Amino acid sequence: MQIGILGGTGPAGSALAARLASVGYDVTIGSRSKYRAMEVVDKLHAQWPGRQLGITAGDNHDAAAAEVVVIATPWDGAYGTATSVAELLQGKVVISMANALTRIGKEFQPLVPPRGSVAASVQAAVPGCQVAAGFHHVPAKELGDLDHPIESDVLICSDFPRATEVTSKIVSSVPNMRPLDAGGLSQATPIESFTAVLLQLNMHYKTRVAVKFTGIPEAAAEPSIGPADDGIEPAAVEA
Repeated sequence: MQIGILGGTGPAGSALAARLASVGYDVTIGSRSKYRAMEVVDKLHAQWPGRQLGITAGDNHDAAAAEVVVIATPWDGAYGTATSVAELLQGKVVISMANALTRIGKEFQPLVPPRGSVAASVQAAVPGCQVAAGFHHVPAKELGDLDHPIESDVLICSDFPRATEVTSKIVSSVPNMRPLDAGGLSQATPIESFTAVLLQLNMHYKTRVAVKFTGIPEAAAEPSIGPADDGIEPAAVEA
């Protein structure tokens, strides 16, 4: 499977590109400037010379031509970026990983975009694609450190079962990462907002936290295409 990452030159996008390439995906890092993408790809190849990472560079149109597309731009650029390549995203699974956040003094605070979440804004920008929100709580530095495994649950939400399934399979391909179906795209609002809490913990404890949930059997973490069961108590969360 070929995966394109729009805005893939930033810390989160380049880290995801490296990790996915390390488990066998062909990844295209896209940017408004192809030359900027080439610089990042050269840096990744130089950083991991013995891994033969399948990463190539292109502009955002090149990345949007991939089978599955990830939007890793800053949150306020996600809508415009999706719109600029809308014709190439039609019918595809598009993974939105941006968080709308701001820092005021020593506090990180979530922002609520007009559609309620960045993921919902992307879906509104390109109604013909299938958006899944995912990868919001995975620390970028650890994600990009290929010498060490990263252990994290990844909450995924979408209004399209196929998007949830495809995203879950990508997550599952990374050792020690577990996809969890968090429901419809409306859940992207609290999922994105919770990133502010994790950043606050990082700053307070001078670390980088990832999220793990207890109480969910491994077999139950497989993608679900049916409606969520009612009356189930929420699992505990470890940060």
